[in-house]
Amino acid sequence: MRFPIPMTGWEVAGVPVQIRRSARRRTVAVQVTPGAVTLFAPTRVPLSQLRDILDARRDWVAGHLAGYAARPPQRPAPQTGQRVPFLGQDLTLHLDAARTRPDRDGDTLHLPAQNAEVALAAWTCRACAVPYRALVEDYAAKLGAADRLRAVHVSDTRTRWGSCSADGSIRLHWKLTRAPTEVLHYVALHEAAHLLELNHSARYWAHVTRLMPGWQTHRAWLKEYGHTL
Repeated sequence: MRFPIPMTGWEVAGVPVQIRRSARRRTVAVQVTPGAVTLFAPTRVPLSQLRDILDARRDWVAGHLAGYAARPPQRPAPQTGQRVPFLGQDLTLHLDAARTRPDRDGDTLHLPAQNAEVALAAWTCRACAVPYRALVEDYAAKLGAADRLRAVHVSDTRTRWGSCSADGSIRLHWKLTRAPTEVLHYVALHEAAHLLELNHSARYWAHVTRLMPGWQTHRAWLKEYGHTL
């Protein structure tokens, strides 16, 4: 049998601590979730002992709360009527329980209701492949490096918006489709310039500046707001 969660008046890093007691429980455990701290305890353990246990683990609890707070907010699950940026346009989502694959009709993107988020990502990866290649090819040509470009791929990495390998293969993250178009263009140019200089030397940045004098603004946007994509 479990008892209601009482408020204790205790706090860790400004987060209230709650207690969940159970007659069947034999040990005390501390659970930390985003914005919440809960002590799971047997009914017989007095509050004074629980307070000692909490105090002993206070730094550990505070560390986990800080880690959760530092994480970027999760995007809401796709739903009908939601508007999603795509290469400078706004698409309106429509979820359909009977649908098995995504399909775009004008400014409406139809998605299967089951696993809609996965379907949205998969559709975006496919739909941006050709525009990405055209964009990179254009910058490579303007830089005089078209002959060094081998391939353009869509990526889904956790840590990089784009990359350029020594063999001339360039990758751009699919979530850049949700960024302002000038930010996407900056990343495409950034990687295309690596076809000439596979580094971030003064010569490299001179190539970028020649085609995009205000690149610093777009780079700053990506650093500040990239996690929202």
